[in-house]
Amino acid sequence: MDKERIAGGVKKATGNIKEAAGKVTGNRQLEAEGRADKSEGRVRSAIGHAKDAVRELVGGKGKR
Repeated sequence: MDKERIAGGVKKATGNIKEAAGKVTGNRQLEAEGRADKSEGRVRSAIGHAKDAVRELVGGKGKR
């Protein structure tokens, strides 16, 4: 698993927490930051998935 996928998952989780906290407290800025973090997490996760797919096509991690 690529570290971008892990970072993406963490960023998505952080975004969910921020967005929920912003909704509960009525803080629109925090809510918007949460949505932005979730979006960034999705992008990082997609990049990680792509890297993993390329590694698999090329022959696996560590093989040359």
